[in-house]
Amino acid sequence: MRRPESVKALETLGRTRLSPSFFMREFLYSEIANLHGLSNIPDDPDLAIEVGRKLCEELLEPLNATFGRVAIRSSYRSCLVNQFGNENKLGCARNEANYAGHIWDKRDAEGLTGAMACIVLPWFTDRYQQGTDWRALAYWIHDHLPYSSLEFFPSDGLCAFNIGWHEKPKKIIHNYIPPACKLINGDASPSDQAMLYADFPLLRQK
Repeated sequence: MRRPESVKALETLGRTRLSPSFFMREFLYSEIANLHGLSNIPDDPDLAIEVGRKLCEELLEPLNATFGRVAIRSSYRSCLVNQFGNENKLGCARNEANYAGHIWDKRDAEGLTGAMACIVLPWFTDRYQQGTDWRALAYWIHDHLPYSSLEFFPSDGLCAFNIGWHEKPKKIIHNYIPPACKLINGDASPSDQAMLYADFPLLRQK
């Protein structure tokens, strides 16, 4: 698929179904792009669709099936949008650091692919606001899903987090909710923290 150059072509891209519950269009929304009139359209739509499907099928669909609605806060960023966000200190890492992350249609320095989305799980937000430890969700994902990276943010009490798929999973969990820490750094073995999520629902794939 060529980079969309017309409204009809962009509509076609947006209608692309990445998994049973998710379509490409919802991942293209960007406050930075909207406010500053920047294009947030993939240069390589085929690669963006390929990795977007992996992100949805392997990570977001199981979360959706298990916990209910997955709210997408931000996800795909074009190089143009991400660079603007980085240069203007809008919460974006430099482009090279976001290849195979928020920039879905670029391979990373090792030539590998990946995709990332920042999401909120309303099911968990309700519990987090009542005092549930963010680590309960982090360990649940670590023990149940083939994620590559997780990053948890304060986000006005929503417990929003980045979740990344990568063809060579890194298994890294960062936390920016004070006190910030790196919970897991490259350890793919199961945690011994199941007691933290003992009242969570069982994993469902569909």
